[in-house]
Amino acid sequence: MLAVQGLTKRFGGFTAVNGVSFGVEKGEIVGLIGPNGSGKSTIFNMLSGTLVPNAGSIKFEGRELAGQPPYRIINLGIGRTFQIPRPFRRLSLLDNVVLAGFFGQGRHSRAKAFEAAERALGLVGLPTDRVTTVDGLGAAALKKLELAKALATGPKLLLADESLSGLDEHEMDQAAELLRRICRDLGVTIIWVEHIMGVLMRVVDRVMVLDHGEKIAEGLPARVASDPRVVEVYLGTRAAAVSAAAAAPRA
Repeated sequence: MLAVQGLTKRFGGFTAVNGVSFGVEKGEIVGLIGPNGSGKSTIFNMLSGTLVPNAGSIKFEGRELAGQPPYRIINLGIGRTFQIPRPFRRLSLLDNVVLAGFFGQGRHSRAKAFEAAERALGLVGLPTDRVTTVDGLGAAALKKLELAKALATGPKLLLADESLSGLDEHEMDQAAELLRRICRDLGVTIIWVEHIMGVLMRVVDRVMVLDHGEKIAEGLPARVASDPRVVEVYLGTRAAAVSAAAAAPRA
């Protein structure tokens, strides 16, 4: 589905991503992890068209995406969420999601945009009326709204950016299960960037690890968690927690 070769992004003299290559098969959930500043968000921004690579190729279902504008990439079937939700607070939840729907499967029809928005809100468990607004929503509901907006575009590939940040343990488990259902029931392939690795490692099929803009490991969760290069990056109890989570049987 997705084939990335030699992806590179420089900001002046600083190289944020350096020659990263990877592939994603249809139906997978792939975890993308690494310390702050390792290049995860930069890769997402290049995949979604927010940034243009300095070098490399991004092929989605055989089509080259590098240099394409974001609206075109959404139209082709790549949706994304953002770490920090920034909804339109004067609009209802439904209208927020309808706006996203106009960029995807509902772009040629107002009725289709509303239909997609109602379906997406229902899937994540948020109200579909035109009265409920964003005001007063907690962290978990805002994360659900981000997912609903991305789903309303009708993605084949979802870029999920830190869907667990700011949530308590119960909310994390719910959010992780929601991502799993999106993949299983809707057939949406997912690349998931996350810092809460104890949860991520129990859900994903494969993991890719970045450090200082370069890929240092990739493979099954248990194997990656025991890789000496990964342990060196995640020292001490954090590495032990990742290893334990990766070794646990998947639900």
